[in-house]
Amino acid sequence: MLPRHVQRLGRDWIAHWNGSQILASNSPVSNCVRWAGHYPWASFPLPVPVDFSTNWRLPPFFGPWRHFQNSNWHLDNFTQSSCFHLPNPSMKSEGEEPLTKKRRLSGQHDTSAPEEETNLSNQKEALCHSVAQNEEKHSSKKRTIKRHWEYFCQHSRTMKILEDKKTDQSSTESEAKFDFTVMSYNILSQNLLEDNSHLYKHCRQHLLIWTYRFPNILQEIKQLDADVLCLQEVQEDHYRKEIKSSLESLGYHCEYKMRTGRKPDGCAICFKTSKFSLISSNPVEFFRRDIPLLDRDNVGLVLLLQPRFHCKTNAAICIANTHLLYNPRRGDIKLTQLAMLLAEIASVAPQKDGTFCPIIICGDFNSVPGSPLYRFIKEGKLNYEGLAIGKVSGQEQFPRGQRILPIPIWPKKLGISQNCVYEIKQQQKEEKAGEKLEAAKPDNAQETVIASEKLSSKLQHHFKLSSVYSHYFPETGTPEVTTCHSRSAVTVDYIFYSAVSNDTAGQPGAEDSSREGLQLLGRLSLLTEKDLWTVNGLPNENNSSDHLPLLAEFRLIER
Repeated sequence: MLPRHVQRLGRDWIAHWNGSQILASNSPVSNCVRWAGHYPWASFPLPVPVDFSTNWRLPPFFGPWRHFQNSNWHLDNFTQSSCFHLPNPSMKSEGEEPLTKKRRLSGQHDTSAPEEETNLSNQKEALCHSVAQNEEKHSSKKRTIKRHWEYFCQHSRTMKILEDKKTDQSSTESEAKFDFTVMSYNILSQNLLEDNSHLYKHCRQHLLIWTYRFPNILQEIKQLDADVLCLQEVQEDHYRKEIKSSLESLGYHCEYKMRTGRKPDGCAICFKTSKFSLISSNPVEFFRRDIPLLDRDNVGLVLLLQPRFHCKTNAAICIANTHLLYNPRRGDIKLTQLAMLLAEIASVAPQKDGTFCPIIICGDFNSVPGSPLYRFIKEGKLNYEGLAIGKVSGQEQFPRGQRILPIPIWPKKLGISQNCVYEIKQQQKEEKAGEKLEAAKPDNAQETVIASEKLSSKLQHHFKLSSVYSHYFPETGTPEVTTCHSRSAVTVDYIFYSAVSNDTAGQPGAEDSSREGLQLLGRLSLLTEKDLWTVNGLPNENNSSDHLPLLAEFRLIER
């Protein structure tokens, strides 16, 4: 028979994790918690997280009570080196949406008292944040992975540590040049993280709290010090309360477009006012109430920026940012959203001489390298006749969406042509060429109609784009990775740019690039999946998103 003090210990020690998750040391133990041994200051077993790395043997349960009485035992002693990782009871299976998300989408509201929810949430954050602070004090140095800076010369490539790289725009050598850096970063919306908790089973709970994550993200942004930031999954309330003001204090001007409908996040483009001035800001909404195909809430943002110095007065750079639909089985929606973004760029980027100003397109495209959608961006054309809807993004090795893409993919009332420009612009160009069309022989009219029907399955755009990254390590052929969580580790984030014709770093597909555009000077190297799992994947102690930031340095080349 145990002493009464030990019997009461488990009943009295209850930590409320949230409204539906309660940990009790003498209650039925969750699958995520196991009895793993005893500590030197206690003669009975204690629960520890499932990811506890040491293999403990089960000790004898009974021990002298005086040992426990004299141990000066406190809850803090236990939590300083571990944090409980409990399953979400609302998630019945890995593929099912949590009940909180279902309620939000259906318009229902939680019946629990708001004050109680707030208190429980605050208790959870405070407990886990204190755990984080205690771990930092007692643990060894955090594990980190060095990402190197790769820079490109005219005829060779070399690698250099990021901290050793210095760019002095005011130096004599670069007085006549305009160099700038661009970052693309999906910072992981807290709301989406909580709605998809099954993707982060490998993470300790306190690493997933926003009060822990945001300082890490801000520190990354400070350290990388990009001139232009293209951010995805920027949660609106966080943007309004702290992200915008924090970035403005670093010298950025911020433009933001929130997703439509009930989605609480969006895309942001922030640029340093010391390097650029804003010419125009153009948000793009992919949701169209009158078109059933476009029933998703994704958005894009297109900015036209003017460099502040070392450029001709009318120089401009077009920066676009987007986060395309995730669903691997809806390639038709992905292609249509991309066409809408390209049409907006085509309306913003033209110059007086009819050419386009230099263009940079950043974002999370939810498509892998080599997929039809990726090839369309780089090659400027795609014949989608007979293409299965589930193969457009290449996200699934064995796609479940076997339905063939319709011809055309989107209805005419969208107002975007197969050349990914607004129909009005296209019509104006055709009117200018009207005299030439009228001069054609009447006998060829039928042939022209037949030819246009055959071309209806071909998408085109007029931008000559290269990818900053090559997506594979040349020495080993191992894939680069931009996102890594419990389900997958792949590349879905990109920086595309209009390269000059002599850009040695430009990827295949941009051979016809103009003599005016952007030269890639360098990039921050990516990592392999194996590299990331050495620090327990993403998010981790140092990297607080499930995506890596992409960073590139460009030089504006003018005619």
